[in-house]
Amino acid sequence: MQDGAVIARRGSKYEQVLRGAGEVFLRDGFEGASVDNIARAAGVSKATLYSYFPGKRLLFMEMARQQCARRADEALAAIDLHAPPDVVLREVGYRFVDHILSDESQRVFRICVAEADRFPELGAEFYHSGPRLVHNEMCAYFAAAIARKELVIDDVALAVAQFSELCKADLWLKRVFGVQTRFSAADIGLVVDAAVTTFLARYGALAPRDPGAP
Repeated sequence: MQDGAVIARRGSKYEQVLRGAGEVFLRDGFEGASVDNIARAAGVSKATLYSYFPGKRLLFMEMARQQCARRADEALAAIDLHAPPDVVLREVGYRFVDHILSDESQRVFRICVAEADRFPELGAEFYHSGPRLVHNEMCAYFAAAIARKELVIDDVALAVAQFSELCKADLWLKRVFGVQTRFSAADIGLVVDAAVTTFLARYGALAPRDPGAP
């Protein structure tokens, strides 16, 4: 059956299909996952699976989207738009790093990268379902903090991207390349605390400013 738009209807077995898909995709990868194995893991017939998802690619996209969105919701729940930046940034930083280093996130990420040339929409769906949501919420938080004169930022979107990169320092590449697969709370705390300190040294309201800057 050819891929098409995901059928909008939901039913009692919809989540069951997605759970089975997650189990098989994360274990076998996109190419290694067969519709037969997914249907078996979900405890449904292939006909039932196809009634919700016309093709394997759409099934993976929805599985990845839901997992990403769930993690994004957890991260966004930590953002109190009235809390000071040092509190919010630490909480968001810890949750962000915990997510990107997790086995689940790494497996979905690797599948999206592996399939990016053939199916670029996989990566786009992954990005818009999670990272982009958090990025937009952080932009809103920074705007509020600027209005309260807690931060001084000219390019908010760039500052959000810079903070996420600071939080990945020394951890992300080690995880991606398998140099290190497990990180202690102390490992993560060291990087996140340094990220917050560095960020506020640049953008905090009390940070020294370049006299020549506009």
